[in-house]
Amino acid sequence: MQQCDIDPGQQLITLVRKGTRAKQPVPESADAFVWLRLHQEEMHGEVPRGRTQPVWWTLRRPRRPLNYPAAHRMFARANAAVGSDWTLHDLRHSAAARIARDPQLMLSDVQLVLGHAHLSTTEIYLTPDKDEVIAGVLALHARIAEQREKLVPPPPSPGYDPQALSVLFGRML
Repeated sequence: MQQCDIDPGQQLITLVRKGTRAKQPVPESADAFVWLRLHQEEMHGEVPRGRTQPVWWTLRRPRRPLNYPAAHRMFARANAAVGSDWTLHDLRHSAAARIARDPQLMLSDVQLVLGHAHLSTTEIYLTPDKDEVIAGVLALHARIAEQREKLVPPPPSPGYDPQALSVLFGRML
């Protein structure tokens, strides 16, 4: 990715698709551009400037463009330090799962962002994991209980003593 592929004003980055080699602008979060700006500031004066220069640079000296093999090695070192086995593709998978589950986005939108030729490939990201299902159902139960607490019982029919009904039936719903 080169500097000319970044458009912070529109929150877009232009990618080169792996299969077709076609260039495609895709939206990015504002946070991504904040991290990019912090990286640029850290590299200021240490790397060449210009629209055709790489966006990301290694932190180790001598500074080199952060290409796929360098990023892969960076992940290997981080995994060794923390005892994990994450990959660059795991980052893509996590982001894809997050945006695929957003109710405001159509799955075909997600397909376009991910560059999938077939919608069925994108559908893989709709499968929730067990912990997400449990958390979602527990949140549903909490919302139902909260709504139940907000219900105001209707007044008893004329002639009935509310306190007597409370003794007879317990708390009036």
